[in-house]
Amino acid sequence: MISEEQIEQSIFIIWGQKVIMDSDLARLYGVATKVLNQAVKRSLERFPEDFSFRLSPEEAADFLRTRKVNPIKEENWSQSVTGSQKHRDPRNRPYAFMEHGTLMAANILRSQRAVEMSIFVVRAFVRLRQCLASNAELARKLDALEKKYDAQFKVVFDAIRQLMPPADKPRRRIGY
Repeated sequence: MISEEQIEQSIFIIWGQKVIMDSDLARLYGVATKVLNQAVKRSLERFPEDFSFRLSPEEAADFLRTRKVNPIKEENWSQSVTGSQKHRDPRNRPYAFMEHGTLMAANILRSQRAVEMSIFVVRAFVRLRQCLASNAELARKLDALEKKYDAQFKVVFDAIRQLMPPADKPRRRIGY
């Protein structure tokens, strides 16, 4: 069984959206990436832009180059069915699935594992959304405190500077 933390580590932010890549989603749903992508291509009308999108070739190359090792256990897929993400054909750009896209992918695959795992995937998205919301609230509170106390400390520092004696001017040396 895969934990929600492992799923959360597979969620990335691309184009300002929280997404899970096709290879990770396929691994979670127990199918090959190629099988998932073929099912998506057969049902493109079910995947509008707010459900999924494809990375450009440059984005795909950058993503694959900078990507961390996936914590989800690699399945041993036959090379004839699919290759590893590292050796992916650059012409086959990866799909990025947003929360609703992951559910739709589970629906078109119609496997019991996909249905079961889609629940965990949605929970991971929800948990990330809650964490981001609480972090945003914390950042707002911190900004408010900084503004409040920066003004108060500025008054204190100005008062201390006025109490300090003026710095001695360096005297001109006579002789050597």
